[in-house]
This record gives sequence, structure tokens and C-alpha cells, in this order.
Amino acid sequence: MGNIFENIGGGVIGTGRRIIDVLALFVDVLYWIFVGPFKGKAAKREGIFEQMLFVGVKSILIVFFVGLFTGIVIAMQTAPQLDSLGAVIYVAGLVAVSITRELGPVLTGLVIAGRVGAAFAAELGTMKVTEQVEALEGMALNPVRFLVVPRFLALIIMLPCLTIFADAVGIFGGYLIGVFNLNINSALYIDTTFRFLTAKDVVTGVIKSVVFGGIIALIGCYYGLNTRGGAEGVGKATTTSIVSSFILIILADCVLTAVFFFSDM
Repeated sequence: MGNIFENIGGGVIGTGRRIIDVLALFVDVLYWIFVGPFKGKAAKREGIFEQMLFVGVKSILIVFFVGLFTGIVIAMQTAPQLDSLGAVIYVAGLVAVSITRELGPVLTGLVIAGRVGAAFAAELGTMKVTEQVEALEGMALNPVRFLVVPRFLALIIMLPCLTIFADAVGIFGGYLIGVFNLNINSALYIDTTFRFLTAKDVVTGVIKSVVFGGIIALIGCYYGLNTRGGAEGVGKATTTSIVSSFILIILADCVLTAVFFFSDM
């Protein structure tokens, strides 16, 4: 029994320390962002743009398929129930609102966490175990400034763009089912979509994606920079970063949804 409580206490203390460390990393990132990550350094700008290319452009294809099939599935799943009520036209509004509010930002965040967050953890973890991070420090170069800040900025810029793209593709997927399978008039479907979709739905989804981007960058970089134990440690850090990002994205989504849609009730 004593060992059980000891393990629970150790887990709680360890989790608390990791939370404090991630928050400290976030403060350090903000410091370097506002103090001046550029300062006229072309290499720094190229690093940010390189990360934006990796995060955004190279993720378009997978985000396209996730958004498209999500819209198709929502339309197919909800159409029978709405049709039984004589309200099949409301599939348009349901698909648009559910994707822009929740599924677009959340699924895009989870996909990017699995692809980009894991890559960040593995890359920085490899640099850590091969002592490249220590080499940067030996040259008086701050690892947070040169390794974390470009990745953080790239994610908080590109993830909202990917989310908007996923929203548009998901709504298009619902349109395909509504028009070609449910035989809804094309103009009526589009009109119903924009009648139910509001600016608040889109904006809240974009704000969520900014938060998710920050979470993915911080978690991936944190576990990468704290990797120990060679190749095995890199694999463990990568797996832990993915799981942690998934949990924090869902938790942040729950909190932000409560703030945006239930705080004024």
C-alpha cells in the first residue's frame, strides 16, 4: 500500500515539475520573440520560413483528406436522422458549424501533433543526445532562440491557415454528399450553409488552432530538449510528446469551448 501511494505521489510531483518546466519554456520563448528573434539575421528568418514550409505546405495533403472525409462522414451520419424529421436541408448548417467550431481545429491539431510535433521531438532529441545542443551553448548561442522560437512561430502562424483550409474542404465534402447523394439543390445548400455559419464560429476555431499550435510546439520542443538515453530516449521522448499533445489539445478545446460558447449563459 505504501508503494502505491509513493508511486502516485511521485507521478503527481513529476507531472507538476514538467508543467512548471513547460511554462518556463513558454516564458523564455516569449522573451526571445519580443526581444528580437530577427535582428536583421537572414539565417534566423530562413529558419522560420523553413519551418513554416515544413509545418504548413508539406501538411496540406493530409489535412485535405482529413477535412474532406470528415465533412463527408458527418453529412452521411446525420442525414438519415434529419431526413426522418423532414429537415434534411439542415445537413448543410450542421456540417458547417460542427467543422468550423470543433472538428476542423481539433482534427487538424491532432494530425499536426502526430506529424510535426513528433518530428520536432525526434529532431531536437537527436540533437540533444549527440550533444549538438551543448555545442550551440558552447558557442554562446541560446538553444531556445535558435531551435524553439522558429518552430513555435511557424506553428502558431501555419496551423490557423491549415485549419481554415480544413474547414473549407470539410464543408465541400458535406456539399458533395448533400447535392449528389441527398439531391439537395446546390444553391439552396450553399445558402443554408451561410445562413447558419457565423463569423464567431470561424474565429473561435482559428483562435483554438493558435492555442493548439503553441501547445504542439512547446511540448515537442520540451521533450526533445530533455531527451536522455540515446536512441531509446529519442523514441520515448517522441511517443510521450505525441500523447501529451493529444491530451492537452483535447483539454484546451474543452476549456476554450466553455469560454466561447457557455460563458455568457
